[in-house]
Formats: sequence, C-alpha cells, structure tokens
Amino acid sequence: MSWTSRLFSKAKSKEFRSYLMRQARSLYYIVNWGLPAAAVADTFKSPDLISGKMTLALMMYSTVFTRFAWVVVPRNYLLVIMHVTNASAQAVQMFRLVKHNGGVMNTIQSSDKPDES
Repeated sequence: MSWTSRLFSKAKSKEFRSYLMRQARSLYYIVNWGLPAAAVADTFKSPDLISGKMTLALMMYSTVFTRFAWVVVPRNYLLVIMHVTNASAQAVQMFRLVKHNGGVMNTIQSSDKPDES
C-alpha cells in the first residue's frame, strides 16, 4: 500500500473526521472572539472614529445572541461570555460616542446629518 493510499484511507476514517470537527469548533471559538477583542482595542482610539450606527447594531446583535446562547440546550457558556463581553464593549463605545458628541440629542442629530465626504 502506497503512502498516498494510506493517507486517503486515514482521512476517510471516522476518528480523523471527528478530530477535524473538534479542531474546527475550537478554531470557531478563537475566531469568534475577534469582535470583542476589536471593540476593546478600539476603546483606546479617538471617539471621532466611532460609527454610532455600527456600534448600535453590534450591541443589539450581541444582546440578541446572548439570549440565544443561553436558551439553547445544552447551554453554550463560551458563546454567552463572548457575546456579553462584546455587548459590554460596544456599550462602552456608545457611551464614549455620546460623551464626545455632548449628549444623546447631539449624537442623534449628528447621526442624521449626511456625510461630508
């Protein structure tokens, strides 16, 4: 039996497919933490760069999917923690934006203006 046929027979085995799926799931959890990591990293940048609409969308997304991750059976605690972290980081960003614009009403009015570019 050649090495290529041994490799293909091993790749077709149930154990190897199970191994790949475990690795794919762990990679998913690592990649999924990119959103909250980016939001936390953005807290050190200027509030001028914050998009209010995108921050609100990400905050709402994480809030909804926190509930989903909590309700599914079995509970997905890693996903719950990730979405709580992201929703919290987005809330901090929204607070920074509102504070930078001088209040909620000024933030709403500035988001209604068309872009100058």
